[in-house]
Amino acid sequence: MRLKGKIALVTGAARGIGESIALHFAAEGAFVYVTDIDEENGEKVALAIGQCARFRLLDVRDERGWQKLTADILQEHGRLDIVVNNAGITGFEEGFVPHDPEHTSLAAWRKVHETNLDGVFLGCKYAIKAMRATGQGSIINISSRSGIVGIPTAAAYASSKAAVRNHTKSVALYCAQQNLTVRCNSIHPAAILTPMWEPMLGNGPDRAANMAAFVQDTPLRRFGLPAEVACVAVMLASDESAYLTGTEINIDGGILAGSAGTPAK
Repeated sequence: MRLKGKIALVTGAARGIGESIALHFAAEGAFVYVTDIDEENGEKVALAIGQCARFRLLDVRDERGWQKLTADILQEHGRLDIVVNNAGITGFEEGFVPHDPEHTSLAAWRKVHETNLDGVFLGCKYAIKAMRATGQGSIINISSRSGIVGIPTAAAYASSKAAVRNHTKSVALYCAQQNLTVRCNSIHPAAILTPMWEPMLGNGPDRAANMAAFVQDTPLRRFGLPAEVACVAVMLASDESAYLTGTEINIDGGILAGSAGTPAK
């Protein structure tokens, strides 16, 4: 029960990494606000957790939504201890749209940044304001491996995640400057097996080959799992990481460490 008595808010928690984080937080004793624009699946996640969770509809791009939700949480619990800014999009949700530096439209560029960056900015802003009630807390921003290296065919996504990485450090320094014990750290997953990958992997006989192709440059030669990201989030949310702020943790199977020799068969 490493998060016993803590109040947490997780964005984009209706599926994938956000869902796993919400489940792990509740298992460790936290009361979790499951938030998403996907009301149907978000309600299912909260229902699966039980009495220690509540679903709230939240579009992370909507500042009034953030204002109301954080005010409601403070009214109901008197505190907000953990905020995980996980909600994000790739830009390919509605099919292929050019996202390279030459052909990306300004509208497509802005759409990705509005969710991935503006949403994190607002999440951090209102987390800090809410955490002033106790003077302490943990903000966890989900960036990406793509926030550290360039992605030529997903320039907007990479740019937005790089900005999340840097904003995390600004938030951490600001909170320390304000004499708040509010920590802010970022997690950088690489290929994590979430529903986002399903259209590319397929369910046919080529699925195994497709999966192998996507992780052929990963030293551990496999996809990561949402639970493996959630476990790191639990650590950052808990008091065990009290001296960690402004840092970044890569969950990438070793890909950012460099190349690895092909393992013996």
